[in-house]
Amino acid sequence: MERTLLLVDDEENITSALLRLLRRDGYRILRANSGEAGLELLAQNEVGVIISDQRMPGMTGVEFLGKVRELYPDTVRVVLSGYTELSSVTDAINRGAVYKFLTKPWEDDLLRANVEEAFQRYELKMENVRLARELRLANEALLRINHELEQRVEEKTGEVMRNLNVLQVSQEVLEHLPVAVIGIGDDGVIAIANRAAHGMFSQQGTRALLGEMAGDVITPELLVCMADSECDRPDEKHLYRLDDDRQASFWCCRMGAFSLSKGFVLVIDASI
Repeated sequence: MERTLLLVDDEENITSALLRLLRRDGYRILRANSGEAGLELLAQNEVGVIISDQRMPGMTGVEFLGKVRELYPDTVRVVLSGYTELSSVTDAINRGAVYKFLTKPWEDDLLRANVEEAFQRYELKMENVRLARELRLANEALLRINHELEQRVEEKTGEVMRNLNVLQVSQEVLEHLPVAVIGIGDDGVIAIANRAAHGMFSQQGTRALLGEMAGDVITPELLVCMADSECDRPDEKHLYRLDDDRQASFWCCRMGAFSLSKGFVLVIDASI
């Protein structure tokens, strides 16, 4: 960050002497011969530290720095004047318009040290402003993210509830079908079985079908239709005689045509 210093004094020899003293410290130095001219320079430049003489025609240093405080409150403002004007400057210091009072004539090393301290103070204020701005932006971004996350959670919750309702309706429809329906995964495990299927294969309710290996519950004659050559012809029905000697027809189809599911659906109709 470039350090810009504004010198305001109606006596050109004073600003020239200060310029010779302070430019060795690497500051960018602006000069004005009145408070009005100083305000014009401030409107066009980002200034960190201002050194103003107190006794100037038209506008005193304290009046000038009071206006600067209202327009550019982050600047560090220093009055350079004689001891005879200390009382008027003290009031400005108490009101916060002036950061420090330096006397004429000045001691070179002390003046340079005070200007260095003033710039450090200004840079600390600017760093605090930057950090506060970044914190505000981060908080705003966090609020946006939280709001978006809440919306997405709400949408996902609604989607899950809708899918659950569809699943419940589908399950109820499945339970009321007059045919036995069994869903078998690629691993041979029974994943779905409706009420008719349980009545047909669960040995009068003593054996649960879900989670059982299909080969342990269903006879090979019924499972034969899951061969690739048979599943490619789902409209072809096969005859089968149940344990109670009833005639039934059965067929199967491969899952995945309308969903991401894999495996087979076996349907047995004992109503013939």
